Amino acid sequence: MVSMTSDISWDINEIRHPLDQDAQGINRPPLDINPLYHHIRETPTGVVAVQRASGHAFLVTRWDDVRFVLQDTRFSREHALDVDDVPGLAGTLLGMDPPGHTALRRLVSSSFTARAVARRRPELIRQGDRFLKEMVDQGGPADLMKCFALPFALNAICDLLGLPEEDREEFYKWSTSFLATSHATRAEARASGAVMAEYLGTLIEQRRRQPADDLLSHIAAHAQDFPSEQVIMLPIALIIGGWETTAGNIGTFTQVLLSRAYLGYESGFKYLVQHPEMLNGTVTELERMFSNAAADGMPRRAMHDVRLPGGECLKAGDVVIPSMDAANYDGRVFDTPDRLDFTRATEGRGHLSFGHGIHYCIGRHLGHEAVVTAIGQLVEHLPELSLAIAAESIPRKFGHAVTGPIELPVTW
Repeated sequence: MVSMTSDISWDINEIRHPLDQDAQGINRPPLDINPLYHHIRETPTGVVAVQRASGHAFLVTRWDDVRFVLQDTRFSREHALDVDDVPGLAGTLLGMDPPGHTALRRLVSSSFTARAVARRRPELIRQGDRFLKEMVDQGGPADLMKCFALPFALNAICDLLGLPEEDREEFYKWSTSFLATSHATRAEARASGAVMAEYLGTLIEQRRRQPADDLLSHIAAHAQDFPSEQVIMLPIALIIGGWETTAGNIGTFTQVLLSRAYLGYESGFKYLVQHPEMLNGTVTELERMFSNAAADGMPRRAMHDVRLPGGECLKAGDVVIPSMDAANYDGRVFDTPDRLDFTRATEGRGHLSFGHGIHYCIGRHLGHEAVVTAIGQLVEHLPELSLAIAAESIPRKFGHAVTGPIELPVTW
């Protein structure tokens, strides 16, 4: 192990983490990125010591450094669970290191490849049509989150897994509680995690006896060599890590498109109505600027002394937070990063909203395709869609690991 001296001093004047301003845990940003990130990024190394509800940490904000932390196996997720704002991640893909993480991820990875997701696109379109028709039939104004984004995103992952449709509303309640991050709700979060685990343990055992054509059956048939706790937590991680981030992005991106002008058009949404071929690039750019789904990167703990590409030296035992939010606005990588550009060329240095390295979001292709499909259907079938209230009045989640509108009133 190389001995290094940290360039960061620990003093009582440390800043508080931009997403933990009330010391109650991750409480989520507003729609736009906190300007504090920009100030931190332009400090000598772009790394500063911050205070969080769970203790001190080093916040890393530059693209090169964030990517480095995400991919370098000297930074451990498993050894940072004691300072994580989301409880109950032990034994899940989100809280494991290799080799256990590698083997568990391999168990389900074939279901989330770009090719596998492409085969699911007709079903995504069918489900989107279903929920959009139900919303239109009930008449406007309507809450786009409740009527469209949430059920569409939940069904996208539950259909893949094979979760019974009659149980999905309960699973929605459990996972919403599980993702709460304020200290006052942690007991409830753990209780919800236990209920989900008991339910899925029973369901996986049923699939062992009576397999179906779904991912739960695949897990049940091929997971004999894994601890039962890991097998049960695997679909939990896929569901809670997939559906609510996707729903949040559908809501947030639609809000941005409806409320912000673009290239002389009244709104980005109106631009897409006239240029639907730009949908994929639009969603990619919105992922860069407004995803905010990861509450910064989940904390890592340095297992060795490490020097980052930008020059900062971290010691073994240091808690490190790689900020994907801040990295996505790094002007060293993105030209005029504060400007929406639906044609932005990244030349291999794209956004980090889905992470990087071994914890690169396993559902990135499904999540991206689901958002593209959902917004595409809104553009195609509701070209006159508009917000029913002022954009600044739309409430957003607080005290939750995944951000997004609580409700999104729209009319058409």
